[in-house]
Amino acid sequence: MRFRPCIDIHNGSVKQIVGGSLCDKGDVAQDNFVSQLGGAYYAELYRKYDLKGGHIIILNPKGSEYYEADVEQAVSALGAWEGGLQIGGGINDENAAVFLDKGASHVIVTSFVFKDGQIDEDALKRLVKAVGKERIVLDLSCRKRDGRYFIVTDRWQKFTDVELNEKTLERLSRSCDEFLVHAADVEGKAKGIEEDAARLLGEYCTIPATYAGGISGMEDLEKLKLLGGGKLDFTVGSALDIFGGSMSFEAVAAFG
Repeated sequence: MRFRPCIDIHNGSVKQIVGGSLCDKGDVAQDNFVSQLGGAYYAELYRKYDLKGGHIIILNPKGSEYYEADVEQAVSALGAWEGGLQIGGGINDENAAVFLDKGASHVIVTSFVFKDGQIDEDALKRLVKAVGKERIVLDLSCRKRDGRYFIVTDRWQKFTDVELNEKTLERLSRSCDEFLVHAADVEGKAKGIEEDAARLLGEYCTIPATYAGGISGMEDLEKLKLLGGGKLDFTVGSALDIFGGSMSFEAVAAFG
């Protein structure tokens, strides 16, 4: 169990947002924290602590007036720690290799591999062919509906019909190296983890998986360690002191 730090980029700035508030229309979100520092600063910080496998997420869609500014921030972060960070946001089979060439260790993909609410097997095969399964992280971020977790796409705005369960995790594990799972209903709220989601991932994931969402204190890390059987990695965002929260970055970096 190890800490995977994050660099979330929205409207050209490194931010922490309330995940469920993100809306492509008008490029709006409820901000928890907007940094005056660039992506490269955080990449260098994570490199100093040797926190490999963190993720950069571009939150504006391609076509947004802010997309190119987001990419510029992301590329600066990749350059500051070549091979140390993953990147997601608008990744597909045509641009994945570009980001790997710019220094990403892996590409993180959600929306490209889903179509009409289902897994697009053809798109997934094209992605694997383009960069290899060992360079792919599938983002299976989820929200709860009728008591079950379903994968959500398009920056957590759209429900798919794909339930996050043992069968789905087993099926998709054949086409990627890792999973990243944001519990989107609690993402950015720093009010506690989604216990059922953590338990599900701990029980059924057979490849490395990172949980994100709601972590507010060290007690949540202990709870996640227990629920995930000690095998889930984790991300902390808004609760960290480097993003305006109260949790010590150094203490979280040392947790394991």
